[in-house]
Amino acid sequence: MIEPYPVVLEGHGIRLEPLERDHVDALGKAAADGELWNLWYTGVPEPSETGHYVARALAGRADGHMLPWAVRELGSGEIVGTTRYHDIVAEVDRVEIGYTWYARRWQRTHVNTACKLAMFGHAFDTLACKVVGLRTDNFNLASRRAIASLGAKQDGIIRHHALRRDGSIRDTVMFSVLASEWPDLKKHLEFRLLRNMRGERA
Repeated sequence: MIEPYPVVLEGHGIRLEPLERDHVDALGKAAADGELWNLWYTGVPEPSETGHYVARALAGRADGHMLPWAVRELGSGEIVGTTRYHDIVAEVDRVEIGYTWYARRWQRTHVNTACKLAMFGHAFDTLACKVVGLRTDNFNLASRRAIASLGAKQDGIIRHHALRRDGSIRDTVMFSVLASEWPDLKKHLEFRLLRNMRGERA
């Protein structure tokens, strides 16, 4: 049975720092870059709501079903977003990766690929997970493309599944990666980061 715990993960130009209240102001600035809260199909908080967002994440960590991080881009030293394990089901060795968002200027860079490589690696190589899930709103087409491009397989769509911030109900697209698929996915992510170092998009 897996036992996720707060830990610093670092590599390929990013550091995942266990989320703390000290990250609130920096995350507010990251969300303001692109006014990400205006994307109705995402859960990105307005800067004034970042404190509540962090508090809920920390409550999830205390309850044992979430493990949140702040994402620091090491070249700039800035906190550029956040991500977490959630819906942790220790009895079946499963975590999901989600609640992921980055300041607009760091989207489609090395940041997301590097974060996913670190999180998949920790889940499979350290925690010995059997599966890692990912999910997104049916209308978040950019997120769906990004998840598929990582190499995750789409499991299906859960209809009328969850409440959005605006009160509407979303359909949720479910993806997953099995432990047996991790070696090939790791090669894929490492190759993407190598391309990024050569000046190509990750």
